[in-house]
Amino acid sequence: MNPQAGQPVRKPLMPVQEALDFLLAAATAVDGVEEVDTLDANGRVLAVDQVSALNVPAADNTQMDGYAVRAADCASGAATLRIAQRIPAGTVGAKLEPGTAARIFTGALIPEGADAVVMQEQCEAQPGSDQVTVKHAPQPGEWIRRAGEDIVAGSVILPAGTRLRSQELGLAASVGLARLPVRRRVRVAVFFTGDELAMPGEPLAPGAIYNSNRFTLRGLLENFGCEFTDYGIVPDSLQATRDTLRAAAAQHDLIITSGGVSVGEEDHIKPAVEAEGRLNMWQIAVKPGKPLAFGEVRRASEDAGCSERSAPGTAFFMGLPGNPVSSFITFLLFVRPFLLRLQGVSGAVAPRAIPLRADFDWSKPDRRNEFLRARTNDAGGLDLFPNQGSGVLTSTVWADGLIDNPPGQAIARGDIVRFIPFAALQY
Repeated sequence: MNPQAGQPVRKPLMPVQEALDFLLAAATAVDGVEEVDTLDANGRVLAVDQVSALNVPAADNTQMDGYAVRAADCASGAATLRIAQRIPAGTVGAKLEPGTAARIFTGALIPEGADAVVMQEQCEAQPGSDQVTVKHAPQPGEWIRRAGEDIVAGSVILPAGTRLRSQELGLAASVGLARLPVRRRVRVAVFFTGDELAMPGEPLAPGAIYNSNRFTLRGLLENFGCEFTDYGIVPDSLQATRDTLRAAAAQHDLIITSGGVSVGEEDHIKPAVEAEGRLNMWQIAVKPGKPLAFGEVRRASEDAGCSERSAPGTAFFMGLPGNPVSSFITFLLFVRPFLLRLQGVSGAVAPRAIPLRADFDWSKPDRRNEFLRARTNDAGGLDLFPNQGSGVLTSTVWADGLIDNPPGQAIARGDIVRFIPFAALQY
């Protein structure tokens, strides 16, 4: 208690970076590995280092359509050679004898005896004859891809903890990996609190609103490849909230809620989590999204071990604000990196901000770390959405990213700010 005012002393809000560090330190990658076809591994996280069994390229080959030659035969820069053979990709040529050239096509193996390729634009074939004049003095190795130039047999091409994208799948396929060992999918439970919530298609009673957060959060969880259970809208009561938390904890690694994390009489998430587990973090110095909560929910003893996480007795909990913009942004800033760690992603999970010019003024900054909805313009700068309210969902559609604005930082037109594209936050 404050001895002078007779009021409880409020804890200071946790800074954004401190909150992120806390979350990532708590995250534990899920156990459980499964093998999947490489064709079906997009978005999954590798559980084991992948090693190439072969060199790529497997043998010396040509980067260009042209003529395979002996560089010494072409030192004059105007040598005329006999075309002794033709080597398309996928075939093996004969040994190249001195004084001859081989017509060769991109990707074809370099014949024994040749040590350079001259591109066809630098050669002139003699019509109706088997002669070609090479109008270039090549250096040994010119336009030749060497065996193992890209990948050396025995090397790690994809380390454990890599989240697989299209390019990683192509790389795995290039060395013949037909199946890949990946972490199992993270199991997430999600529910929404608020007696005022209705679903699209239902009539709106006085004071009711449509539950947009259900659609936003489900879409985000699908983007991140989670297995999830949607418990829908939970009545605004402490018992109903506790019952749902208990049921969700039984079979899931993470529980996400939206709404009910403030301190009003109808906000039951905080006391429910404290009754069913513990709250480790609450209220962040971020705008929008201050009432973000993080904790753990106990599993009943008969459920312990039903999850394959390393701490079978609890499920993680993250409570997001109910305002739609706050819910969306706190998911991107805090749930996203936490989920990536649960999935087993190693290395940096924070998105990289881009320095861009502000083409606006922001003269009344908040004491919290602000994340302002903005979009790039044709002049190479950033425009700001005029209404930065936490309920203005149109701003998230209009914008193509967020400005990470430090606490108390005013922005003047022409200042360089930190911009995080949505594209870097939703994969």
